[in-house]
Amino acid sequence: MTGREQLLWVVLPYLCLVTFIGGHVWRYRYDKFGWTTRSSQMYERRILRIASPLFHFGILAAIGGHVVGILVPKSWTESVGVSEGAYHVVALSLGAVAGVCTVVGMALLIYRRRTVGPVFSATTKNDKLMYVVLAATIVLGLVTTVLGNVTGHPHDYRETVAPYFRSIFWFSPDTARISEAPLGFQVHVEMAWLLFALWPFTRLVHVFSAPIGYLTRPYIVYRSREQRPARRGWEPVSRPDQRGR
Repeated sequence: MTGREQLLWVVLPYLCLVTFIGGHVWRYRYDKFGWTTRSSQMYERRILRIASPLFHFGILAAIGGHVVGILVPKSWTESVGVSEGAYHVVALSLGAVAGVCTVVGMALLIYRRRTVGPVFSATTKNDKLMYVVLAATIVLGLVTTVLGNVTGHPHDYRETVAPYFRSIFWFSPDTARISEAPLGFQVHVEMAWLLFALWPFTRLVHVFSAPIGYLTRPYIVYRSREQRPARRGWEPVSRPDQRGR
């Protein structure tokens, strides 16, 4: 293993993963009120109504496909009777649909953010960097896959990229596997690592948010000055003369 390979395929991935985990812990502890998408729906809804579902459904499908393709070994799918040809057809068709939806939705979101004045004014430098890295990661993956199939030489990433990713989580990086992948796949992987490192410090943290509390919260919250047993959503409000005591 050369020094360059060790830096790109061992040091950088673990550094990005540590930043991903530690960054989310730090963000949750010290910036809870900033843990939000900073929604701009109030500024413009017509484009958002189309762009947001396209992007979110597309990216969720793409992530699901990546999870299955990377975490499920090739031998497992073959053992249950799924041939490589059948897997390839399903993965390519569903992945193409998900990729197109994601790219179109993201393009509309970027267009909206650039052309709608109030939305553009609310865009930070952090947002712009996030969009660049996210767009580069998605487009690289889609273009690399499409070009491989158009030219008739599709690359079986389950023989190179997938084993490498699994080896990272087993703390035994298999750099030989990822070195065998085409350059497009290698750049796509590196951009994914950078996206993981950037993730905790952007609006992407909302992926790990869920309004679970609303499932047990009463529709109308009545508050009383009387002392009642503490129940979630029914906490009493103290009188003004009791504050500070």
